[in-house]
Amino acid sequence: MSKPVIVLNELTKSYGKHRGIENISFTVEQGEVFGFIGPNGAGKSTTIRTLMGLLKPSNGGASIFGLDCSREPARIAKDVGYLPSENCYYNNMKVKEMLFYTAELYGVNAHSRMEELAERLNLDLSRRIGDLSLGNKKKVGIVSALLPSPKLLIMDEPTSGLDPLIQQAFYDILKEENKRGVTIFLSSHVLSEVQRLCDRVAILREGKLISVQSMKELRENGYKKISLTAKSAIPEDFFSVPGTANLEWDKSKTSVSFMFSGPVMMIMNQLHRLELEDILIEEPSLEEVFLHYYE
Repeated sequence: MSKPVIVLNELTKSYGKHRGIENISFTVEQGEVFGFIGPNGAGKSTTIRTLMGLLKPSNGGASIFGLDCSREPARIAKDVGYLPSENCYYNNMKVKEMLFYTAELYGVNAHSRMEELAERLNLDLSRRIGDLSLGNKKKVGIVSALLPSPKLLIMDEPTSGLDPLIQQAFYDILKEENKRGVTIFLSSHVLSEVQRLCDRVAILREGKLISVQSMKELRENGYKKISLTAKSAIPEDFFSVPGTANLEWDKSKTSVSFMFSGPVMMIMNQLHRLELEDILIEEPSLEEVFLHYYE
């Protein structure tokens, strides 16, 4: 059995009164697509910056490829494609110049790869970086991370600022990379993105690890958010169905929204007894999931 690619052992980073991360431990196996999820401000970027050797841990530690992240970040970086949540570039450089510079740092000839990725992500290589939108700067970061054909991709909120068509192209590229054996560590606050791509997820809230679950477990335990309006007032005890939580009524008691976790047919059989005017069943935000489930 191969050794884990990433190991976190009680990793802690303190910022005094400001929130950091506390005692985070998990592993990422070779060839996994591993999701790292939590609301904005949960500590995802702090964890990733510590993994990349950009921050020193206050306690505990982490390793990548068996190498200590604090002591050997340069050796680790040779085999890692890294996309930070926010990129800082030389604004006067053209995109192509920036990407050639990246390729030189890794010692690779990546001209054809650059052209291919730029075409798939609709990135104009001739533009000056300072003239790019935030979404296009994100594309530069994605191409830069993929150029050296790394063994591990670490990506922090990779799709923020990308339009839906480019997001789909990005997902396709990630799946191709994973098929050729690349391990992927993906931070996101978008639950649907993680569900689409990942094998397992670590769930972070307020700097603490809540759990590590397979996608099967996450889907089975996941909540749906249901909002409905009936033609007449609904009795308050109507929703005494196991798995129902956080009922919010309007004054007339004809409209209600709530969270539900469990077999869908259980709640649908109950709703069938109402004379409905409207109903909406949707995926809750991660913030709602954490508030009503992970507590």
